[in-house]
Amino acid sequence: MTTTSATAAITPASAPSSTPPTNPGGTLGKNDFLKLMVAQLQSQDPLQPTDSSAYLGQLAQFTELEQVTNMAQTSAQSATAQQVSQAVALIGHTVTSLNPANGETHHGMVQSVQITSSGAALTVEGVAGINPATITQVS
Repeated sequence: MTTTSATAAITPASAPSSTPPTNPGGTLGKNDFLKLMVAQLQSQDPLQPTDSSAYLGQLAQFTELEQVTNMAQTSAQSATAQQVSQAVALIGHTVTSLNPANGETHHGMVQSVQITSSGAALTVEGVAGINPATITQVS
């Protein structure tokens, strides 16, 4: 009588990875948290589900993370809007600014405000790109 034995081949896709996953940012965002929670739910044993209070705790943590993220975004938007508003209020006023790179002062009337990715920038007497934080005097 001949016996055959079946052996399971491990393919590279199903082989366990020897290198741990990396997180270049070092933080988990709300999408990462949601992915972990979904993976946990998919891999649980249907005959022995996790404790419902643990699930509710994780859901509460996810909700809190989302609210904190939304609050941080709103706060950043408010700060940018306030900076733009303050810069626009300088149009028509004479200002003195100090160039931190070379220590020179520039004096003149604010003609316009440009909104850039890094915030507001003033044009004073034809000189563009003056940071409102460098203004030392307004008259």
